[in-house]
Amino acid sequence: MALDTDKIDEAVLALLLLTRHDHWRAWKGFDWDALSRLHNKGMIADPVNKAKSVVFTEEGLQCAEELFRVMFTKPD
Repeated sequence: MALDTDKIDEAVLALLLLTRHDHWRAWKGFDWDALSRLHNKGMIADPVNKAKSVVFTEEGLQCAEELFRVMFTKPD
């Protein structure tokens, strides 16, 4: 079975919002390959460092908020 890594990346980006703190940071408890792809797409800063969190880019944070809204909220 072939995986759609773009869909996985969108889900991971949206779920990063659940652990967001200090506005721009989120705990990096997700698959390293997905985090690397998100970095390559410009959504987060380089996840390979000693910090236990990643930093959203401005575009990444906006995308994460929109994806979270679409994927995980109920209609009014």
